[in-house]
Formats: sequence, structure tokens, C-alpha cells
Amino acid sequence: MSNVCAICGKRPHSGNKISRRGLAKKKGGVGKRITGVSKRTFLPNLQKVRAVIDGKVKTIRVCTKCIRSGKVIKP
Repeated sequence: MSNVCAICGKRPHSGNKISRRGLAKKKGGVGKRITGVSKRTFLPNLQKVRAVIDGKVKTIRVCTKCIRSGKVIKP
């Protein structure tokens, strides 16, 4: 099953995970240092929802933004 929203088409995006160590300057340290950068994926918050599509009830995977904004019509 793919991680794609059935309504808006939101899908996974890639980015960087940044590891830091040290104490922040405002807390009395010498500042945060970046010790490593690795790739990661940001996944959409998909939920299985029963929705009315073309007059029939189907189970679809929808992101929570579409559910909250009222784009999903529940039976």
C-alpha cells in the first residue's frame, strides 16, 4: 500500500536528520555543533476512513488535513 492521500495526493518527502551536541550559548555553553547529517523521510499522517465516493461507501487512506478540512464525506 502506497503512502499517498486519496484526496490531495500528499506523499512522502525526503529531508535531512541533523544530529547536534553541546550546550546552547544562551545556557552558558559554546554553542550547538552539528555532528552528523543523514537522510530521512517525512511521511504523511494517513488514516483509513470510510467515505462516500460516487454514491458508494469505500475505505480510503486520507491525510488528517483533508479529514479536518471537511473534504471527506463520511457515511
